[in-house]
Amino acid sequence: MKSSAWQRHFGFREPPFSKDLDDADLWLPSSREHVVEDLVESLGERQHAVIVGEPGVGKTCTLRALRARLPESGFRLTYCHNATLGRRDFYRQLCLAIGLPVKATAAAVFWRLSNHVEQLARDRVHPVFLLDEAHLLRDDVLQHLHILSNYQWDQKPILSIVLVGLPDLWRRLSLGIHRSLWSRIHCRLSLEHPKPEDTAEYIHYRLKRVGGSSPLFASDALALLHEASAGQLRDIDRLATSCLRLAARRKLNHVDRELLQNAIDSDSHPD
Repeated sequence: MKSSAWQRHFGFREPPFSKDLDDADLWLPSSREHVVEDLVESLGERQHAVIVGEPGVGKTCTLRALRARLPESGFRLTYCHNATLGRRDFYRQLCLAIGLPVKATAAAVFWRLSNHVEQLARDRVHPVFLLDEAHLLRDDVLQHLHILSNYQWDQKPILSIVLVGLPDLWRRLSLGIHRSLWSRIHCRLSLEHPKPEDTAEYIHYRLKRVGGSSPLFASDALALLHEASAGQLRDIDRLATSCLRLAARRKLNHVDRELLQNAIDSDSHPD
């Protein structure tokens, strides 16, 4: 694909803030390394986990970093993000994601899924179900997940469930009706809001990856960018791209605070 004028102006090989990234190229802030390490250790010990955080703090990026660090030979990861289904359709979705034939009744679907988990255990492979947007899961699904994780009289930890969602998920799980599941989740992680240094680190990484030379964003511009985006990566990507396009149109080789403010104003007030 031919590069656009603003990309050629800065000498980028490709758009620096594109969403299309391989796991190997994924950026993870230094402040988030311990989260991934905790998850890897937890799953290595066959535990369940919950990860909560506000929109845009990097929950899905954390899952992708986890996927890149777990050994493929010992784990089988299944990712599901459609969390608004009833119990039977939820388990049907899991079966489809794994590649299992879907049965007609809820009991048959659950039996098929349970047998698959037990077979993986016999093959010395640990299945991990990554349930994204889990704050949207219905109560009947949450109440049943502890049954899915219960094998051989709750003696054998042959399945790990990782629940990922907004902070409300933590509150819901701590309610009495979900005590059976909550008590089984040993790894409980809450992602903090990104810091200004995280935003600066992210901008530097993404620009360097596509061939950007020298600091393109002034330090005060980076501070304003963090403030305007609250450190949320999707907002950073959009605003940073707008700034670079605007700078290229003005034949500028860097982004200062004034130019960034212009981009923010345009983003907030299109008229």
